[in-house]
Amino acid sequence: MQKVFLLFGAGGFLGKYAAEFFLNKNYDEYYFFARTVPKLANHKKFNFFPVDDLSIEKNVEAAFDALKPDKNKLYFLYSTIGGYYGGTSVAETPYEEWKKMLDINLNSAFLISKNFMKLAGASSGGSICFTSAYSSLFPEEKKSAYSVSKSALNFLVKVLSKEGKEKSISANAVAPFIIDTPENRKWIEDISTMVGTETICSEVENLFFNSKTTSGEIIGLPRD
Repeated sequence: MQKVFLLFGAGGFLGKYAAEFFLNKNYDEYYFFARTVPKLANHKKFNFFPVDDLSIEKNVEAAFDALKPDKNKLYFLYSTIGGYYGGTSVAETPYEEWKKMLDINLNSAFLISKNFMKLAGASSGGSICFTSAYSSLFPEEKKSAYSVSKSALNFLVKVLSKEGKEKSISANAVAPFIIDTPENRKWIEDISTMVGTETICSEVENLFFNSKTTSGEIIGLPRD
């Protein structure tokens, strides 16, 4: 049985690390989706497909056009896609920012899920994992648009888990606190609370490895 790895958001900070990380894992084919080709030190062959706004259905459908159902294949998809907006109360949050968070964090995930479930369901199954957020589990002030969009993503993951059971498809999400990036290090006071990209990707790979027994989980990081 061949294992096919799909990565959405390969051009971002977490996405670039994830590309390098998973290229060193045991998958037979790789497909990376991003606005621009990621510059990778690992030159193992992968297929790259440029994508634009993934909250637009035709763009997501076009991304999946390159992938065909195959009963000899298992599909594993990790999405690093996400956006952040915070610092304002509900009363102060512009409606455009509210809608933007729903598009980036929820609607794109819905469209990716929709197409993945069709693909993996017509193949031999697989697993899908999204990047949620720690604040989706514990409400915080002045993060309403971000937290609500990520919390809704968590609910989507749990629905996918139930719907995918008969098709041998698992669905999970990792929910890191603050990701350790150069940009985040500029403002955070206690860097020990940050979550490294290796920690995140290792957790995703563990979910894929245990995909037959683990589904519907939202894994908060760092773990207690």
